Amino acid sequence: MTSSPDHELLLELQDLIIGADSVADFLGGLSAIAVSAVSRSSGSDIECGVTLKHSKKTATVGGSSPRAIHLDKIEQRVGDGPCILALKLKKPVLMADARTDPRWPGYQRFLVEEGCLSVLGVPMELSEDASAALNFFAPSTGVFTEEIIREADRFAQIAGRAVRLAVRVGTAEAAADDLAAAMSSRTAINLACGIVMGQNRCSQADAMAILMKVSSHRNQKLRDVAEEIVLKVSGEEPATYFDK
Repeated sequence: MTSSPDHELLLELQDLIIGADSVADFLGGLSAIAVSAVSRSSGSDIECGVTLKHSKKTATVGGSSPRAIHLDKIEQRVGDGPCILALKLKKPVLMADARTDPRWPGYQRFLVEEGCLSVLGVPMELSEDASAALNFFAPSTGVFTEEIIREADRFAQIAGRAVRLAVRVGTAEAAADDLAAAMSSRTAINLACGIVMGQNRCSQADAMAILMKVSSHRNQKLRDVAEEIVLKVSGEEPATYFDK
């Protein structure tokens, strides 16, 4: 049976969660996947920062590039903007043109200086006391059409479902097939991480960062990258103990 695009995206995000050490790490990796999806739909170069809201405080926790993180932090420093408003309203907020939109004059001045002319903030519900927002940046106007906004919002909804699924798997509340899939992915990623640690004499965190960088560079799922590494080194596909 052929998997739907939504199901494939859920699996990819689940793999990312399994390999991440924290929600912040996951959200940072998520931004790269979000940029790939939205840029493909829009046909434009877009960057994405991630803002995490917890205990009524917001902070930039990651981005698809150092520039994206920098742009996201400008909004945090100013204290208001599309991303922060999207978290409050719980719906996408668009700043179509930083040169003419009157809502955030201080923030917009910084954006224009940085060569960013439009911003889209899209909220993502994580739990009762935590939420996040994807902050998409474009160098020109007219990029975030109604269709692109719907696509970005749909992506955020699926990503939120992936986080909740991962929590359920981690607490043994997921269905057996979800748990088996998670264990299989975890085995491949952990084995590949160990191989990279041995080859580079680095920490687990550094090894995971290398794997995620390769995954992003190849536009390939983290799980598939891990399986390729294990197969190349051992000559066998990774298998969990429970498969025996």
